[in-house]
Amino acid sequence: MRENSGLQPSPIARHKAFEKVWGTPPGWARLAAVNHNIVGKRFMLTALVFFTIGGLLAMLIRTQLASSESAFMDAEQYAQVFTMHGTVMMFLFAIPFFEGGAMYLLPKLLGTRDLAFPRMSAYGYWCYLFGGTILIAALIGGVAPDSGWFMYTPLSSNIFSPGINSDVWLLGITFVEISALSAAIEIIVSILKLRAAGMSLDKMPILAWYMLVVATMMLVGFPPLILGSVLLEVERAFGLPFFDPTRGGDPLLWQHLFWLFGHPEVYIIFLPAAGAISTILPVFAGTPLAGYRIIIAALVSMAFLSFGLWVHHMYTVGIPHVALSFFSAASAMVAVPTAIQIFAWLATISHGHPRFSVPMLHIFGFFFVFVIGGLTGVMLAMVSFDWQAHDTHFVVAHLHYVLVGGFVFPMLAAAYYWLPHISGRQPVQHLSKAAFWMVFIGFNVTFFMMHLTGLRGMPRRVFEYPPESGWETLNFISSMGSFVMTMGFALIALDFILLFRFGRRYHRNPWKAGTLEWAMPTPPPSYNFASLPSVEHRADLLDPDRLGPALAAGEGYLGMPRNGRMELLAVDIASGRPDHVVRLPRQTFLPFATAVATGSFFLALLFKVYWMAPLALALVTALFLLWTGDTAEKEDLEDLDIGHGLALPPHMQAPYPPAWWAMLLALIADATAFISLLFGALFLWISAPNWPPAEISAVDPLPVLVAAAVLMISAWTGHRAVQAGPGAASLLLLNMVCQLVAIAIFGWLLLLVWPQAQAHGAGASIFVVIAFASLHNSIGVVLASFGLFRISKGYVSRKRLLDLRIGQLWHGYSAAVGLAALAFPILLTALVGETTR
Repeated sequence: MRENSGLQPSPIARHKAFEKVWGTPPGWARLAAVNHNIVGKRFMLTALVFFTIGGLLAMLIRTQLASSESAFMDAEQYAQVFTMHGTVMMFLFAIPFFEGGAMYLLPKLLGTRDLAFPRMSAYGYWCYLFGGTILIAALIGGVAPDSGWFMYTPLSSNIFSPGINSDVWLLGITFVEISALSAAIEIIVSILKLRAAGMSLDKMPILAWYMLVVATMMLVGFPPLILGSVLLEVERAFGLPFFDPTRGGDPLLWQHLFWLFGHPEVYIIFLPAAGAISTILPVFAGTPLAGYRIIIAALVSMAFLSFGLWVHHMYTVGIPHVALSFFSAASAMVAVPTAIQIFAWLATISHGHPRFSVPMLHIFGFFFVFVIGGLTGVMLAMVSFDWQAHDTHFVVAHLHYVLVGGFVFPMLAAAYYWLPHISGRQPVQHLSKAAFWMVFIGFNVTFFMMHLTGLRGMPRRVFEYPPESGWETLNFISSMGSFVMTMGFALIALDFILLFRFGRRYHRNPWKAGTLEWAMPTPPPSYNFASLPSVEHRADLLDPDRLGPALAAGEGYLGMPRNGRMELLAVDIASGRPDHVVRLPRQTFLPFATAVATGSFFLALLFKVYWMAPLALALVTALFLLWTGDTAEKEDLEDLDIGHGLALPPHMQAPYPPAWWAMLLALIADATAFISLLFGALFLWISAPNWPPAEISAVDPLPVLVAAAVLMISAWTGHRAVQAGPGAASLLLLNMVCQLVAIAIFGWLLLLVWPQAQAHGAGASIFVVIAFASLHNSIGVVLASFGLFRISKGYVSRKRLLDLRIGQLWHGYSAAVGLAALAFPILLTALVGETTR
């Protein structure tokens, strides 16, 4: 691997040149950091802080339950602590921690220098930090959410939660979920497009496959929760009765929307940990992973099945028997792909010669705990048993065996495996084994006892129980075990501190692994690789000891910075063939400022300062538009030399660069939310009490036909604008006019429906569907205006069409949403008419 550029600089000179371009200055400039090393470590460290908070809340719960009729906390305090423990662990620790790990590791595993959208990663981190801070501040202020981490209605509705407690959860979690969705898009696009040359899909490291599947699950799993949170907040703030059974709503709609997210989330949490096991286990077994392809098939099938299990948590709400049978069978079937992965890991161990180091100790702890959790999961999948154990401590024990066994033990194994990469030091390991045994024993004592209290009938979410219940001894043992487990985690934290302070320095690749992250110095430089590798074999069967010096000497692609720009190699999705050069934007304070503006929007809603919310939203939009200037070009560029005699176009002149894929994925997430909204409205028609409504406004067909016509014209002009290129100004102007007409008609329909929106769920459904479409057309106006601006400034040519291609996607999609929104009142009116016959 040798560049055709004559005399090569020394590795030291190459390092200095790259660090000048990719490095992050110290001081306040760290707020502008967008490098994946920094952002990934920030995610993980912040998640660990939240984990500590969640653990302390768990200790308060166990202290309260250690004895019957405890006076440690009253009912309100316990409800807040219980709710915040689950919320912190599920939303502020588990998912953000693996997001941070993926951001840190994926570019290294894939053989590239950064993620596709570094500024979006940084923006996601600040949204996560600010949203989590809102929740913790509410806890300190005594106004934390208190309806359980699942926020079931009507407990979380105005009548039972009149303060801002529930609003804190709904708005804070929605704020945090912006981070999750941005991370999902970032991870998918980075894995699909930013890989080493030659790394086809069937050569990717197994962890990349796991993260690709997980990110896809997040993309379609989180929108139903965001939609449900928005609908409940709209009900609380403006009285639209989606969950009020007295006005045509249904509390069960919240459960459906929540568990459409909630059950896949269990696998979203488990699969990254399983990916870590599939990466670490072959290294310590000294043999390649057994069943690489069958594991990929298993995790894809697990992801598919996980979206058909949401009613698994709703067996007792009155589901028809046929549906119960279906969901029970699906809940049992998901054990099959899980078992395939476990047997593949056991086969890997049996084929090799395992080294029993600390990471392997945690992996064996995972095997023991997770198998027990899986067996109790199969028990709960059976309807007859679930009816007996539903809402008891048996369910709590199962949940913790699956999540702690399935996530925390593998993540601790991953921490001991990859912390040398982050720190450049190996663990001292004086405390490592003692800490593991304290966590392992304490965990099993804590939660095995909860199986028994659950089987003896102890319900979850109770803050006290009578002495004659027979639960006190088991609860006391459980609480003692939790304190042992907490001391074990404290020892692990101390062990990590000692690693950074006293750990032994080591040469490259201490574990003798075969993945690319070890083919670089540790701690890693900001640019990862001085030149980008070419991969000819599966990317977990490489030789980092040979590759590292060769890449440092510039024998790969893009071996020197060009004009002070940060450049990556994008590849064909399937084959891994080099496709184009991605030019990343420079470091900027814009992600931080945009997150602050986004936070001001959510705070305006939280404190009912509604006049401020549109201003904050306008500021967010303006700041996002400012992001686009850094990589813009006013002239067509020649193909860029990448070394080895190859030259590729820059991304703004490529037909399908990462930004195009990001918009496509964002539209998939948005479509999931819209479909969930339509599902919710139809669910109310089928199941909600007090249907049909007393009246429902008939829609004048003429404005509807006009709106449908202008929406189709807007989609056509968006398509034609790409063909016209720099001559598309008149088409974009027509596009703006059409969308403004559609917005005006949607506004008229909203005013027409508003009197019924507060009276009945049917009117509320129509109102929100139309408002959804109107919002999308408003964004379409912004994008059309932006396209006009870019054409007027010379940023668009026959080759540079990225802005228009992105607009084409949005205009076509928003037209489809608008047409569906126009048809929805007619459909619902017809359905209501059929109901009244």
